[in-house]
Amino acid sequence: MELRGRQLVPGRAAGQAVVMDALSFYGDVDPHTGRTPDGRSVASRVIVARRPRGSTVGSYVIYALKANGAAPAAIVMSRVDPIIVAGCVLAGIPLVDSIPEDQLSKVRDGDLVELDGSGVVRVRRAAP
Repeated sequence: MELRGRQLVPGRAAGQAVVMDALSFYGDVDPHTGRTPDGRSVASRVIVARRPRGSTVGSYVIYALKANGAAPAAIVMSRVDPIIVAGCVLAGIPLVDSIPEDQLSKVRDGDLVELDGSGVVRVRRAAP
């Protein structure tokens, strides 16, 4: 499956998808381990989320993830907020937004997600 969005922070990346509905980096991701409350790791994976659930410290948490070696390889969303954009710029994490929610909802945990650096996101289904 190929999705097209807007490349907000440049870069190419690939990794397994970690799918979330709404994302807040304050409370949803441990800045030291990269783990979510349900035990999934975002380290070197691609976070796929429909929308942000803001927190003003989110940018610092994204930067701390990078400093601690627990950062996601990239983030793909339908909508973002300035906090996530600033965090991705600070940490150098590729970020794509503006992918319609109905298309993004087809991505599953573990799918291989690849960003080509132009806003194109390719998704290959994980083996069952």
